[in-house]
Amino acid sequence: MLNDKLSLTGALTVSLNGEVVRDIRNLVVTSGKELVAANLQGGTVTPLTHMGVGSGTLAAAAADVGLGTQIDRNALSTSGGTVSGAVVTYECTWLPGDGTGALTEAGLFSAAVAGTMLARTVFPVVNKGADDTVTIVWDVTIS
Repeated sequence: MLNDKLSLTGALTVSLNGEVVRDIRNLVVTSGKELVAANLQGGTVTPLTHMGVGSGTLAAAAADVGLGTQIDRNALSTSGGTVSGAVVTYECTWLPGDGTGALTEAGLFSAAVAGTMLARTVFPVVNKGADDTVTIVWDVTIS
């Protein structure tokens, strides 16, 4: 009997001024799984292009379609991410004056506004001051 399963898992690191301050796993949400399925179907491909950060504290749930309380959303360093084997890496940076606040959540999206969310995570607060730089590197593994 053949038993082959496909799964998406993700993990991200949050760096504050060049120092890793959080290393977290994420939840690939239902809308994200549906986006992957639609992309496999071969029609119009919808890449992930943006990452958002927020101050929401409710646990990530499969039905989530956005952040709890979004503070800011920026374009990824490379639209669609970069691929190495079965891992897609997404990176986004918030420079001084951008995305300032008590960050407690992040999400991967297919658009600058609204769009489809692939994954969301909630983490212990990272306080981003007006002079700070935050970089998030997010790996999504297909296994």
